[in-house]
Amino acid sequence: MAFNEICRQIKNLKIQGAENVARAGIKALKLKHDKNSVRKIISLRPTEPCLRNAVNFVIKDVKRNADIALKHFDDAQKKIAEIGSRKIRNNDIIFTHCHSSTVVGILKEAAKTRRFKVYATETRPLYQGRKTADELAKAKIPVQLFTDAAGRYALKRSNIAFFGVDAITSEGNIINKMGTEMYSEIAERYDIPVYFCTDSWKYDMLTVFGFEEAIERREAKEVWEKAPKGVDISNIAFEIVESKLAAGIISELGVYAPATFVEEVKRHYPWIQGRGD
Repeated sequence: MAFNEICRQIKNLKIQGAENVARAGIKALKLKHDKNSVRKIISLRPTEPCLRNAVNFVIKDVKRNADIALKHFDDAQKKIAEIGSRKIRNNDIIFTHCHSSTVVGILKEAAKTRRFKVYATETRPLYQGRKTADELAKAKIPVQLFTDAAGRYALKRSNIAFFGVDAITSEGNIINKMGTEMYSEIAERYDIPVYFCTDSWKYDMLTVFGFEEAIERREAKEVWEKAPKGVDISNIAFEIVESKLAAGIISELGVYAPATFVEEVKRHYPWIQGRGD
């Protein structure tokens, strides 16, 4: 696939999931890695530190580091699936929102030895939840798809919630698909543990220097292609979930409270560091 085609697919969400976006960015980087190309790759998805971290790691030695980074993602996914699957018990009902290849990996791993059901939300306006439901159904995991507005109904009847992650700040706050904060607050009210599942490369060190993680706003036509004149459409893609709402963050490093997770990332990956300029 050509450089511009990879970029187009990342921008248009043909490639979904932060790790998959990072993988695609690395492949684009192998094709073209001048300064303008690097800037273009990083700009494709503003709320994706995983992409930025991968690019920053690979660009130091593209020929050598590209393969190292891709292997990291492969190994991390396997570890996260094994660790996360241990949180699932027989006959659990698991709630999830949007699409996360990491969460799907955990569920597939758990299904090897346990029986459970998944409640998934459709996730408007691009219906990424349908991708989750389709992948689970193909894996023969029982799944029920709910409208976003019925998410509270589904969550109250669940035992545990697993969400993906797009970014984690220096305060341990989590950024994920719009709706995640609402569902996390509902889960807290009903004492349902919420776990955020992520590759640790999604940590954004730039937030240490006071930079706010960019929250991507997408085109209005995704919500309403031909909206009437005078209708102002907000299509904010992500939101911030306070760390206190997380029972834990599941990564290839283990299961940690958000603050501890941040320290573990710094310890294991000292090269992930931001700049104040």
